[in-house]
Amino acid sequence: MTLAPSITGWFESRGWRVRRHQSEMLDAAHAGDHALLVADTGAGKTLAGFLPTLQDFAGDDPPGDGLHTLYVSPLKALAHDVQRNLLTPIEQIGLPIRVETRSGDTPSDRKARQRAKPPHILLTTPESLSLLLSYPESATMFAGLRRVIVDEVHAFATGKRGDLLALSLARLQALAPGMRRVALSATVADPQDFCAWLAPDGDAASVRLVEGEEGAKPELAIMNPEDERVPWGGHAAAWAVPQLYDEIRRNQTTLIFTNTRFLAEYIFQLLWDINDDKLPIGIHHGSLSKEARRKVEGAMARGELRALVCTASLDLGVDWGDVDLVVQMGAPKGSSRLLQRIGRANHRLDCPSRALLAPGNRFEFLEAFAAQEAVHEGRRDGEDFRPGGLDVLAQHVMACACAGPFDEKALLAEVQSAHPYRWVDEPQWQRVLEFVATGGYALRAYDRFKRIVRDRHGTWRLTHPEHAARHRLNAGIIVDSEMLDVRFRNGRSLGKVEESFGATLSPGDTIRFAGMDLEVEGVRDLELIVRAAKKPGQIPSYMGARLPLTTHLSDRVRALMIDRAGWSRFPDDVREWLEMQDWRSRLPGPGMLLAESFPHQNKYYTVYYTFEGWNANQSLGMLITRRMNERGLVPLGFVANDYSLAVWGARPVPDPAPLLSPDILAHEFVEWVQESHLLRRAFREVAVISGLVERQHPGKRKTGKQVTFSTDLIYDVLRKYEPDHLLIQAAWADARARMTDVGRLGDLLDRAQGQLVHVELDRVSPLAVPVLVMIGRETTPAGAADDELLVEAESLAAAAMRAD
Repeated sequence: MTLAPSITGWFESRGWRVRRHQSEMLDAAHAGDHALLVADTGAGKTLAGFLPTLQDFAGDDPPGDGLHTLYVSPLKALAHDVQRNLLTPIEQIGLPIRVETRSGDTPSDRKARQRAKPPHILLTTPESLSLLLSYPESATMFAGLRRVIVDEVHAFATGKRGDLLALSLARLQALAPGMRRVALSATVADPQDFCAWLAPDGDAASVRLVEGEEGAKPELAIMNPEDERVPWGGHAAAWAVPQLYDEIRRNQTTLIFTNTRFLAEYIFQLLWDINDDKLPIGIHHGSLSKEARRKVEGAMARGELRALVCTASLDLGVDWGDVDLVVQMGAPKGSSRLLQRIGRANHRLDCPSRALLAPGNRFEFLEAFAAQEAVHEGRRDGEDFRPGGLDVLAQHVMACACAGPFDEKALLAEVQSAHPYRWVDEPQWQRVLEFVATGGYALRAYDRFKRIVRDRHGTWRLTHPEHAARHRLNAGIIVDSEMLDVRFRNGRSLGKVEESFGATLSPGDTIRFAGMDLEVEGVRDLELIVRAAKKPGQIPSYMGARLPLTTHLSDRVRALMIDRAGWSRFPDDVREWLEMQDWRSRLPGPGMLLAESFPHQNKYYTVYYTFEGWNANQSLGMLITRRMNERGLVPLGFVANDYSLAVWGARPVPDPAPLLSPDILAHEFVEWVQESHLLRRAFREVAVISGLVERQHPGKRKTGKQVTFSTDLIYDVLRKYEPDHLLIQAAWADARARMTDVGRLGDLLDRAQGQLVHVELDRVSPLAVPVLVMIGRETTPAGAADDELLVEAESLAAAAMRAD
C-alpha cells in the first residue's frame, strides 16, 4: 500500500525511512486483517500501529467526527507518553485528528464530554475501557470504531487484566463488527498464543504476524566485585553501589532498575550517601504520588537527571532516547523482562543498548550469566496463558447490564468469542448469571446482593439504577493492599505506604520515603502525616508479589552449573564455590533433582535444589513439613529462595522420596490451602473484583480491615453452606495458579519420581549456604539484612568450603 505523500514527506524531513514492518502493518490494515507486530524496542512499533490511522486521515476523503482508533496500554503513563509522541506527526503533517487520553485521573467533566463527543483517537487502559463500556452511550460511541491497538500486549494478556480486555474486545466487536485488532510487543515468547488471544473466536490464523527488522545487538555485561567478595545471600547488590556511582559519573543518563519498591528506596539511599558530586539523581516507583512521578518523568524527558532509580513502573514503553546506560540491580528473573529493560537505553533500533547486570549473590551471578546468554541468542520467555477468571467475567456481566438490558444467549456467544473464555459452557454461564443476580444460593436472602433480574424472555436488566453508579465506583482488576496516603501537614502528597506498615509506626518514628527522611506526626483516617526529619529512618516494606524466576532461565542456570569448562568466565568466588560443591557433593544439572541431608547445630537439614522459584518452593515447604509431621519426623521449620528449599527437624530424613510423592497435591495440598490464610486472601481479591464486596461508597472508602472483615464473614458462610460457590471456585483457581504455582510444583513432583538424587553429608554443603543464611530473615525486606547476612554467611561458609 502506498503512503500518502504528506506522510512520506514527513518521514523524509526527519531523515527516516519507512521500515519493512511498518509497511507490512499498512498492508495488513488495507487487507482488513488483524495483526500482531513483534519488534525490538526502538523499532517504531507504536508509529507502525498508528500508521494506518494517519493514512486514513491523510487521504482525500478523511473520516468525519467520531471515534476511529482506540489505543489500550497497561500504564497510564504510557498513554500520556504516546499522546506526546503522536501529536508531533499529527501537527507536523497537518492532519485533522483530535487525540485524548482517558484514565482514572481524567476529570469527570472531560469523561462525560468524551462519551457525548469522542475524539478521533482515544488512549486508555483496560480498566477505563471496561468502565466506558458500562455506559448506555457506549453502543453509539463505539459503533464506528475502525481499529483497536493493544500496546505492550505481553505485559497483561496472560493475567486478569488480559481477561478483562479480551471480554471488552469481544463487546467492541459486537458493537463495531468491522473493527480490526492490532497488538504490539517487543518480548513475546510464543507469538501464536498471542495471535489466538487477540483474534475473534481465538482464530489465530485470522491474525497476520508481522516481525520487525532486526536491530543492533545489545551490549550487556555483568559487574564483578573489584575489592569485595561475591555475597552468599541477599538480593540488593549493595556491594556494587560504589561501582554503580562511577558508571553514573561516566555516562550522561543512567536508568537503574530494581525488582522491588523497597530496593529502589534502599539503592537510592546508598547512592545519595556517596553522592559527593551532588549529581541530580531521582527515584520512581508505583507508590509515589502521581505528582512526584510526573515531575521525575518530566525531568528525565528534559535530560535534567544523571540517574534514575526505578522499578517495573518504568519497564514499559516510556520513550527517553537519551538514556545511554541501563543497570539491573539484582537478578533479572526472566530474559524477556531483561530485554524490555535493556531497551530503555538509546531506544533506537540501529544503536546498541548498553546495559550492566549487578547480581546480589552467587546464585544470582549464575542467573545473570544465563540471562546474558539468552539475550544474546534473542530467546524470550514469559508467563503461560490460563483459563479466564470467573470473578472477572462476573464484573464484565455487571458492566454490560449497566450499559443496558442484555439477552443471555447473545452475551454468552460474545463471551465465548473471547479466547480466555472459550471454555465457558451453558451450565457455568448460568452459575455466573445467578451469582451476579443474587450472590449465589447461600446469599440470595440478602437484598444488597440482588443486582440484576431476568424476565421470562431471557433478558437481564439492573434491579435498580444505583447499582450502575456503585459498579463504576468499584470496578477494577488490580486489588492492592490497603494503602495510607503519606502527606505533609500542608496537604502535599508524597505517595502511599501499606496500611500494615503504617500500623507499626508511632509519632516520632522516622521513615525514608520518596528519597526523603520523614518523621511521623500521626495517622489520621487513611493518611500518614509526616514532616521533614534530620535522622535517617526505616524504609517501608511492601507485600507485592515477587517477580517469578522463569522456567526457561532456571533451566539455563542448571546447565551452567555442570558446564565445568565455562566456569572460568565466573568470578573466582563463584568458581571456587562450584568446584567445592562438585568435590564434596553433586551439582544439580538438568534432569536431576538433588536433595542433600546433613546435621547442623543439633538439627537435621534436608535441602532440595528445585530451581522452581520462591512461590513453588514455599508451597513445597508447607507440604513437606505437613507430611513429615504425619510420619513422626518432627519438622521444626523451612526456608525457601528461588533455587532451593531447606527443611529442618529434630530427626534425620533417611529417604526424602516418600515426602515428594505426587499424591501430596491431592491430600496435604487441599488441607493446607483450606486451613491457611491463602484461600481467604484469594477470596478477598475475587470478592472485590467480582463486585460482591465494595471498597467504596459515594463519599466514603472502606479501610483494608473493613474489607477483610466483610470478606471473611462471607467466606465463612460460603465454606459452611455453599462450598462449591462460584467465588470459592475462583479463589481456588487463584490459589493454585498464582499464589502457590501449583503447575510448577506438579511438574517438580512428577520429575522427582525418576530424577531424585539423595546425598548424605556430615555438614552443610557450599550450595546450601545461600538458603540457610536466610533462616529467621524470611520476612525482612530484601536489602535490609545484607550486612548481617555477610557475617553469618562467613561462619557457615567456613564449614561448607573445607575440603576434608
